[in-house]
Amino acid sequence: MKKLFFIIVTIGLLVGFLSCTKWIELKPQDGIVREEFWKTKEQVEAAVTGIYASMLGGTLPDYLFVWGEARADMVTPGFRATQDELDMVNLNMLATNSFTNWRPFYQTINYCNTVIELAPPVLQNDNTFSQAQLDRATGEALTIRALLYFYLVRSFGDVPLKLNATVSDQDIIPLPKSGRDSILNQIVADLKKAEPSLPLSYGNVNFDKGRVTRYTVNALLADVYLWMEKYNETVTECNKIINSGNFGLISGPNFFNEVFYEGNSNESIFELQFDVQKLNPYYFMHTPGNRRWGAANYLTEDVYGIDAVNTIPIVDWRGDKTSYRGTDFTIWKYVGADNNGTTLRSLEQSFAHWIFYRYADVLLMKAEAINQLDQPLEASRIVKTIRQRASALDFTAMDSTSKPGMTTFILEERQREFAFEGKRWYDVLRNAKRNNYAGLQILLNVASVSIPSDRQQAAFNKLRDKNSHYFPIYFYEIQTNKLLEQNPFYK
Repeated sequence: MKKLFFIIVTIGLLVGFLSCTKWIELKPQDGIVREEFWKTKEQVEAAVTGIYASMLGGTLPDYLFVWGEARADMVTPGFRATQDELDMVNLNMLATNSFTNWRPFYQTINYCNTVIELAPPVLQNDNTFSQAQLDRATGEALTIRALLYFYLVRSFGDVPLKLNATVSDQDIIPLPKSGRDSILNQIVADLKKAEPSLPLSYGNVNFDKGRVTRYTVNALLADVYLWMEKYNETVTECNKIINSGNFGLISGPNFFNEVFYEGNSNESIFELQFDVQKLNPYYFMHTPGNRRWGAANYLTEDVYGIDAVNTIPIVDWRGDKTSYRGTDFTIWKYVGADNNGTTLRSLEQSFAHWIFYRYADVLLMKAEAINQLDQPLEASRIVKTIRQRASALDFTAMDSTSKPGMTTFILEERQREFAFEGKRWYDVLRNAKRNNYAGLQILLNVASVSIPSDRQQAAFNKLRDKNSHYFPIYFYEIQTNKLLEQNPFYK
C-alpha cells in the first residue's frame, strides 16, 4: 500500500481517547492512556501515526485551504459557498463564524503533547525501545505541534499555549492567551530541539515526504524566521536544504503530473498523504458541480500573462491547466486528472496531497530574505531560476537593482508559484506587516481585487486596523473558558 503508516485503526483508537465536551475537547477517558496503552515501542509508533492521521481527518484539511486563501485575492466563492465563507471573503468576520473554531488544531496539538509527555517512560517498560527511537517520535510530535501553532499564531495572533497533555480530568485547566512573540519563540525552541533527532531520510520516498524529516524542520524554521523578520536565520535554514542536493525543481509538462497529480515529487519536502483509503475534502470544494471555491477570473491575464507576440505562445506551466482551468476557472490542482484541462478526478480519486512545503518555497523564502538584507540582485537570480523552469512569461518588469521592486516581484512570484496552496493570505500579511506595517497598502490592494466594489470602503476601513487581520476567537471558547479575552477588533 502506498502509505502504510496511516493506520485506520489508530484513528479510531486515539479519537476514542480524546472525546469529551469540555475545554477544547482534549480529554480522553481517565486511566486508559497511561495504564493500558503506553507500554511498548509499537504503541508509541501507533500514537505518532495517530498524529498524522488526525491531520487528515475532520475539518483541519478544509481549514488549511480556507484560512490561507479566502481573505486573499486568488479565489472566488462558488454557488455552494457557505455564508461563513462569504463573510470571510468580505472581511465580515464574527465570533460565530465556524471557520474560527480552532478545535481541530488543538486536538492534534494534544496528540503531539501526549506523545511528548507519555512516550519517554516507555523506555523503562520496553527494553527494545531505544533512545534514538524515542527522540525521533518526540521530534515528530514537536515539529507538528510547532507547525500547527504557526498556523494559529498567524491566524489569531495571541492564542493559548498548551504544552502539556490533557489525559485526565485533573489536566483540564482553562488557559489565557499567550502573546504571539512567546508562541513564536516556543515554536523555534521546539524545532531546534527536534532537528537533530529527526532523520534526513526514512529510506522510503512516501515516508520521506509524508513524515517530518530534518528538512521539514528547516523549511518550517525558515518560514517562521521570515515571519519574525529574522532574515539571516531564514537564509541559514534555507541553505541547509539547498546544499543537501536532495531536492530539485520539476519543469516542463511533467510539472502538474509529478507535483500535484501523483505527489511526493523530488520537489516535495512535506505533504499530507491522502490516498484511496483516506480521501481529501477538495472534491466537494472545487469540482464544478459542487463548487464552493473557484479561481479568480483575472489570473490568466494579470497574474500569469498572455503571450500575444510569439507564433507559438509562451505559456507559464504553473497557470492554466495546472493551478486552474481557464475555461471555467476550476481550481485544477486538486481535482484535475491531466495537464490538458480535460479530465476531472472522480470522487474515488480525490486523494491529491496537501503540500506544506516544496523546494520552490525554500528558494523563494531565501530570495525574500536576502532581498531584505539588501541583496536584490542575488534575489533576482534565484527568482529567475524558478521562472525559467516554469517557462514564465516576462510581461512585468523585474528590477534587480531595487529592493522595493524585488519585494513586490517576489510576492507576485509566490502568487504564481503557490496558487491555491494555502499560502497567499499569509504571504500578503507577512509583507504588509513588515517594518511596522510599512506595506499596509498591499492589503488594501488585495481587497480592491477580491471584494465587491460596494463593500470595499468598509473593508478598507477594517484593514487599516491591524487587529482585524486576525480571526476572532470562536464564541464557544469565550463562553467555556473565562480566562480568554476576545481579540480587540471584535469586542
